[in-house]
Amino acid sequence: MKAACLSLIVAALALSACNHSAPQAVAPVAKTPAPAASAPKKAALFVPPPESAIPSDDFGKQVALGRQIFIDPGRYAKAYVGNALSCENCHLDAGRLAHSAPLWGAYPMYPAYRSKTHDVSTFAARLQGCFNYSMNGKAPPQGDAVLVALESYAYWMSKGEPIGVAPPGHGYPKLPKPAIAPDYTRGEAVFKRDCALCHGDDGQGQQAAGRTVFPPLWGTQSFNWGAGMEQVNNAAGFIKANMPLGRGNTLSDQDAWDVAYFMDAHERPQDPRYTGSIPATRAAFHDTPESLYGATVNGQLLGRGVAARP
Repeated sequence: MKAACLSLIVAALALSACNHSAPQAVAPVAKTPAPAASAPKKAALFVPPPESAIPSDDFGKQVALGRQIFIDPGRYAKAYVGNALSCENCHLDAGRLAHSAPLWGAYPMYPAYRSKTHDVSTFAARLQGCFNYSMNGKAPPQGDAVLVALESYAYWMSKGEPIGVAPPGHGYPKLPKPAIAPDYTRGEAVFKRDCALCHGDDGQGQQAAGRTVFPPLWGTQSFNWGAGMEQVNNAAGFIKANMPLGRGNTLSDQDAWDVAYFMDAHERPQDPRYTGSIPATRAAFHDTPESLYGATVNGQLLGRGVAARP
């Protein structure tokens, strides 16, 4: 009996030793790698419908007329135009091209408060301003057939966009401040190298068959001192994205700033809001370093105007 008990004790001790031996190495469980961080996707540019999609009904006739006015206002809105420009000189591809203030980028953003007018403007009122300033003419009255057609064209082009949300490409790009201040002499060199071929050595553009092919950039037939393009930052953003025509984004930012300064440092028709005093007009409507109205460049005071407003 004692021998049997002793055998059981020995067996138990042996089993205990086995159970407390050094643990065996266990292969680590492979972890699923975390997905690589991807660059944020850029929002897709809105694609307006093609001209061929303009409907053939009565509304479509207004849309088609609006497009004709936009391309050739000197013919289709002659009573309201005071220079040789067309709308698509600043809003390329009949107002369709992104980053050149396309119509489809503007229409969904109105009505809106504008610091320029110090009130809430409708889209029609915004169009009136284009005639007053960019076209150096006079505004069609509210409800005029010209405004109705242009607004119909913009509405048709913008269908499907959210209201009140600025879509990508809706205006002109906002360039960062230049490394060095814009300069007239450097800008003149850029103009001669990259711009004069189309706009002429004198900046007066080119015409063919009675129509302006390349717009005048200053002088009697260009936009007046009240237009948005007279602000150097606006001109620089437009030039950077779109010029030379067909070769946008090939100029450096500095070149775009310099040539925009050169363009805006030339005289043009008077601001229709002119108060009779250049300093007072600057204080009221051009109180920004981006405007050269009332500034002296190359010994010349800018803002005197070059032609009476029609």
